[in-house]
Amino acid sequence: MPYARKGSSVTAAAPPPLRLLTPSIQSGNIDVSDLDGLDPVALRKELVRRASTLRPLLDRNAQQTQTDRRVVEENIEAIRAAGLMRITVPKRYGGLETDMRTFLDVSRELGMGCGSTAWVTTLMNICSWFAGFGSKELQDDIWGVNPDSRIAGVFAPSSTSVAVEGGLRVTGKWAWASGCLHSDWALVGVPVVDAEGNQIDQGFAVLPMRDVTIEDTWYVVGMQGTGSNTIVANDVFVPSHRIVSVPALIEGRTATPFADEKLYRSSFIPVAALGLVGPQLGLATRAMEYVREKAKTRGVSYSFYDRQMDSPSFQLGLAEAASLLDMAHLVAYRAAEDIDNAASEGRWLSYLERARVRMDVGKAVTLAREAIDTLISIHGAGSFAEGSLMQRLWRDCETAGRHAVISPSISAEVYGKALLGIEGDVTALV
Repeated sequence: MPYARKGSSVTAAAPPPLRLLTPSIQSGNIDVSDLDGLDPVALRKELVRRASTLRPLLDRNAQQTQTDRRVVEENIEAIRAAGLMRITVPKRYGGLETDMRTFLDVSRELGMGCGSTAWVTTLMNICSWFAGFGSKELQDDIWGVNPDSRIAGVFAPSSTSVAVEGGLRVTGKWAWASGCLHSDWALVGVPVVDAEGNQIDQGFAVLPMRDVTIEDTWYVVGMQGTGSNTIVANDVFVPSHRIVSVPALIEGRTATPFADEKLYRSSFIPVAALGLVGPQLGLATRAMEYVREKAKTRGVSYSFYDRQMDSPSFQLGLAEAASLLDMAHLVAYRAAEDIDNAASEGRWLSYLERARVRMDVGKAVTLAREAIDTLISIHGAGSFAEGSLMQRLWRDCETAGRHAVISPSISAEVYGKALLGIEGDVTALV
């Protein structure tokens, strides 16, 4: 833990100083040619299998990841070596360029080992997918030399820009940049302005991590190991080819010249939202797995049941939790199918379809949280012991489930209005 109890003679070691890591470069590139020729289903099974083999490692390092407030480097390297950082990288650069169902399943599997590691891996892959919408020049900058380049991002435009010849000079701070300590690039929201300083667009800019600094701001109760600190830029020049219009992406107008690549025909906000669900499905699935196993030997306190599994009330609660978890998967998989099918058809999801994906995502997150709540109740108050796996799963899911892009209440408002033909008066992120 990051601090010692009052009155304790044990003093926790200070967390390691913030420093940028680039193991993707230090460790050399990996060969994923053995995956060439696999059909989408076979590729999905293989990547999920690889993620599954990492679970013991992630589980073993979970406490250290939490204590350090950053993912253990061994986890990052293992995920990189398995090719799981390339899920959304274009094949042109040695990436895997999978579909959203595969992305969701891999994130879920990693989440069963360590929520923070799964979250960081997921966000890095989402940011790589964002970059895949950019110009060829941008993509060459990122992956031309190093196909294992990693990107951390926050597309809230919490910055100022000055137009200069060839691009913008950007100053700003972007909080909650998951994985920034392990990234080669920062993808950040910026106002796009003209020579007079008038805002003419909103975009994201891609900056080398060497051009920014990191403020140590990530002190939270859940997802502690994501290292979601604050990226700081001070008058950094960004060439025009590294700036991508966000409103254009939302509408389906992309800068990439490779319009035939299915993954980059997937609708922008639906993918950004759905990607965040995978780790939470993994957390809830792990909780279910753990409670079922412990029920064989754990008793029901202040009752005559020596084993929880013999108690009808426990059985009913377990069935309820399983049903909630099943429903979470069903709506998440429907959203992935909607995105993948539209991309295969070469079309952007309609506003109503995008609104339904947001609703599905919000519902999946809510159901996953409710499943864990139910499991904690039937497992018992011991779930909240500092050494209990259940309290970490609960804290991580409760924290991740509050991400603004997957807000269930806003998503419901958007979907309800869309069903009535009302568009665009709640949020642009649909």
